[in-house]
Amino acid sequence: MYLTMLASTAGALVDTAVLGRHATATLAAFALTMAVYTPATATVAGALRGVMPFTAAHDDDPDALLPVVRDGLWLAIATGLLGALAVAGVPLIGLAYGVPHRTLSELGVFPHLMAASVLVAAMGNAATSTLVGLGRSRLVMRAGMSGTAAAVVLSPALVNGVGPLDGLGLPGAGIAMLTAAAISAAMAHTGLRRCAVLAGRPLGPGTPRVRAVVALAGVGLPLAATVLIKFAVLGVLAVAAARIDPVHAAAHSISVSLTGLVFTAAVAVGQATIPLVAPHLKAKDVRGVRAAVRAGAVTALGAVLLIGGVLAVLRVPVLSLFTHDAAARDQILALLPLVLLVVVTDALQAVFGFGLVAIRDTVPSLLAFAVCYGLLALAAVPLTARGGLTALWLALLGANTLLVVGQATFFHRRSGRLGVPGPGTD
Repeated sequence: MYLTMLASTAGALVDTAVLGRHATATLAAFALTMAVYTPATATVAGALRGVMPFTAAHDDDPDALLPVVRDGLWLAIATGLLGALAVAGVPLIGLAYGVPHRTLSELGVFPHLMAASVLVAAMGNAATSTLVGLGRSRLVMRAGMSGTAAAVVLSPALVNGVGPLDGLGLPGAGIAMLTAAAISAAMAHTGLRRCAVLAGRPLGPGTPRVRAVVALAGVGLPLAATVLIKFAVLGVLAVAAARIDPVHAAAHSISVSLTGLVFTAAVAVGQATIPLVAPHLKAKDVRGVRAAVRAGAVTALGAVLLIGGVLAVLRVPVLSLFTHDAAARDQILALLPLVLLVVVTDALQAVFGFGLVAIRDTVPSLLAFAVCYGLLALAAVPLTARGGLTALWLALLGANTLLVVGQATFFHRRSGRLGVPGPGTD
């Protein structure tokens, strides 16, 4: 799962680099579209994570699993269409926010290609969420790696051209990304069809079961809302950093990128925990459910500390990949211990959040994020004005620490309702 997420991140960096070398105005139009596309796809993916615990609960029962797979496809269609509409509206969003006409004129068909990509990616997410729930993460990796490989090959070729063939510029990047999403989705669905528990069964969406789809949405949509809250508040933090000066804004942006690189490991571990919880959930074994999530927390903590340690040791060459500005590098180096503490707390809260996903009770996570990150959003600008980036990241650390306490407490209480704890349950 972690390798899949890293590959996806690398593919996005290739698109940015290729378009940046093509033309600045083209890159600006790309960035504008991605400002809507990225949270849209993340929100859709968050909603479809709600499929995982339902899939894991029926990993040995094809008759019960098949309807869940079909319900997941309908949820993907519904959320994917909403995300696609948001991305297709990028020109109107840019016009409303006063984006320069030169940037808007560069958009062309790109937002529509990316809107189609959102819908295709949603269908792929329905399959990958099912595969994760079944514990088949290697199939997810193959699908993700194949899509990323296609993007890495197609983007330079379609944007800049090959030999005597002229490049297509920004539309070429859109075609490459849509093709990559289609390849990844197709491979994920192919892998799903080959799973022994579903072999030979028709996996089309069929007739929608509205109540069942709503049940999936009841778990998935709070996750989607949580993703939106996090994106929105991180945007507020970026604005707060940008109010200081360009150096601090750059240092903050790079620090956020580094935390994302490390935090992804915790997300991968958290998702992998869900199928491990399922057998204990079926048996109403409270101690087993809690032990599985604790194992996920320990694994995530180890992964984050390992990757963070490597980052700390290689900090100079790593930072040289992001910036040549000595002042920005010095600022990041000063923040690095705080950045690592932030990502440790973020990792722990994420695993307990996935524990709540595993027991199909995600509203508490939404409430915890709304309170903790809501307070962070209110405090970000005044704190940064008084104490600079250090104060901003201390506030983020405080919010994440509260989230660890909140998520762990909610998980402990809600998991206790699953059954009668056995001897030694804590």
